[in-house]
Amino acid sequence: MIVNSKTTNKELKKGLYLVPTPIGNLNDITFRALEILRKSDFILCEDTRISKNLLNKYEINAKLISNHKFNEKKNLSKIIDILKKGLIVSLISDAGTPNISDPGSLLVNECLKNDIKIIPLPGPSAVTTAMSVSGFSDKFFFYGFFPEKINEILKILEITKKLDSSLIFFISAKKINKIIPYIKKEFSGRKILICREMSKLYEEFIRLDIDELKPFEINLKGELTIVISEELNKKNSLELNESDKRTIKKMINKLSIKEITNLIHQNNPVSKKIIYKYCVDIKNEN
Repeated sequence: MIVNSKTTNKELKKGLYLVPTPIGNLNDITFRALEILRKSDFILCEDTRISKNLLNKYEINAKLISNHKFNEKKNLSKIIDILKKGLIVSLISDAGTPNISDPGSLLVNECLKNDIKIIPLPGPSAVTTAMSVSGFSDKFFFYGFFPEKINEILKILEITKKLDSSLIFFISAKKINKIIPYIKKEFSGRKILICREMSKLYEEFIRLDIDELKPFEINLKGELTIVISEELNKKNSLELNESDKRTIKKMINKLSIKEITNLIHQNNPVSKKIIYKYCVDIKNEN
């Protein structure tokens, strides 16, 4: 069955479209994204030179406006005026989904202030691509690019290592060796996935125990997506805190001991055995 992806101009809503573009392989773009880009009056590009590689491949000739982190604030009034005229504007980044560690949030917020419709499209993202192949917990925290200063990086690592989830960061390949010692120190005992050139010819997924991680001897290029696993072999807490005890006392006559044990254990490092025993003790006291 052939699906007709064409829409008429009347069916296309006026406003700002957030259009994801391929993170590497130019074939990784949706029919809908191409349709929107072809019908756009203007396309906002992070780097017009990079965007033209994609647009030329698909013979898209919309007018381009350079819109990057150094000029997006200056562009705001001009773009809002264009949108208020009822024209269709698409926002794309060099690769992936707009506003995910890329320019665009200023424009989105300005559109919200001016009641301009914003239409997001699903599509390519280095975050979800890396997460899907990691094999780690699917509960994850995405930070974005590491800060420039070492003391700020250390603060971020100190905070994120306490999270009970996988962690995803972007980093320039040129900076990876500088940060490896700090990753090893803060995340010992975990695993790491380093993704480079995803969806491209030289795509590579480097999987290591963090304790075995060493600086790269070769000069890597581009941007890396790294995924750090959740804490493995997490030690169980030896006792319930006072808040959990109060919660159990409130539920003890409303739910079964098994139900209470499962509820408390969901987000608690205390073993089920300890929770169950405490519930029995409280039940016997009553």
